[in-house]
Amino acid sequence: MISVAMAFYNGKTYIEAQIESILKNLEEEDELIISIDDASDGSDQILKEYRQMDPRIRLIRGPGKGVVPNFQNALKHCRGEIIFIADQDDVWKEEKAAEVLKAFQDPEVMCVVHNAEIVDGSLKPSGETTFQWRESGTGFWKNMKKNSYIGCCMAIRRTILKKVLPIPRRVWIHDQWIGLLAERLGKVVFLKKTLLLYRRHGENVTELTHGTIGSMIKKRWFMYREIKKRIRQWKAES
Repeated sequence: MISVAMAFYNGKTYIEAQIESILKNLEEEDELIISIDDASDGSDQILKEYRQMDPRIRLIRGPGKGVVPNFQNALKHCRGEIIFIADQDDVWKEEKAAEVLKAFQDPEVMCVVHNAEIVDGSLKPSGETTFQWRESGTGFWKNMKKNSYIGCCMAIRRTILKKVLPIPRRVWIHDQWIGLLAERLGKVVFLKKTLLLYRRHGENVTELTHGTIGSMIKKRWFMYREIKKRIRQWKAES
């Protein structure tokens, strides 16, 4: 069984295409968990109609405290052994789940990250992939400096959830946190095949540009400090 964890916030514009693409990847026993912080843009009815049509969809109330807590809420409700992280506005390719699951046949693999085509709101290709954009690959310090853990391109083994959750309150990005800790828990695989249309438009939560150097340094120092604390916690509990 696999689970898909989606954090949702007023995503009426693109949610139907995303749900359709995800459902095509799922088997009868799988599930799509949608944690809803707000659906007041008219998406509430769309989500309820999909839930009525397909029992694999589970709608849960989000905490209403921002993106990271909302993703954490979705992850906590997942029951599958392999958990995919999904945004509300992308489009999965039909072979995405199958290709990612192949990598998890190695029991040492804790996290898989695949490549994606960067497109605009109407799915027009930019000519660039996420691997090119982020110079993606494994390596703790490499990804501390320049993060290539993009949540919508990630899947994790359920067994690491109890290690990575809860996400510290001041950690601003869930995917980098999960990816960096996964590197400490086992093997991470980066798949070069593009398995997603990564939609970039005016309403994205994350941007293609960076913040100021000062803010970047501060965020990375806090991330590193929290990771060290979590690893010490693991050692104390073992």
